[in-house]
Amino acid sequence: MMQRESENITGVILAGGENKRFGGIVKSNIMVGDSSILSRMIQTISEIFDEIIIVTNTPDEFQSFRQYKMVSDQFLKVGPLGGIHTAIKNASKESVFVFAGDMPFIDKDLIKSQIEYFNLNLAEVVIPRINDKDEPLHAIYGCSVFEKLDNYLSSNNKYAIRDFLEIINVNYMKLPDTENTRKAFTNINTPGEAEAVSYGI
Repeated sequence: MMQRESENITGVILAGGENKRFGGIVKSNIMVGDSSILSRMIQTISEIFDEIIIVTNTPDEFQSFRQYKMVSDQFLKVGPLGGIHTAIKNASKESVFVFAGDMPFIDKDLIKSQIEYFNLNLAEVVIPRINDKDEPLHAIYGCSVFEKLDNYLSSNNKYAIRDFLEIINVNYMKLPDTENTRKAFTNINTPGEAEAVSYGI
């Protein structure tokens, strides 16, 4: 049997965050059209990855997704780096494909092209880039960065992803600035944005 390109990669959804602009409602549970953001994301990535992990400190919010592995952050209040750390620590594969939990339009073909690029390039991390905008929460991280990330979070007080990326081997995958690509990277940050994109479905 031919090995799937994604066979050694775990799909990860970061469903944490304080969600202050949503009045404490978990963003991954926000409805976009007829489905929650998390449902839409799971539907897409379940066709690609054998192992899926949901990183959340509020697993009770996701009772309908109990068939997937749910893990909580070891490092709290350090932003998405804490989620990436947790994902790598709990993944059984060699790498993790990390998605922010507020991206309702992730695209299967784009994900597959990113995986293909990662498999062809020797880098610890592959991050897509459109013009001068990087997408570190739609990126593939080799589990080989775990020790560096663990040490970084244990001894640092700067938790921006870009600061950590400066100390590891990153390959930036340049993508065309198209409507489809921009849509795939859409984040829902406010209730108004959730309502607006629902009208466009």
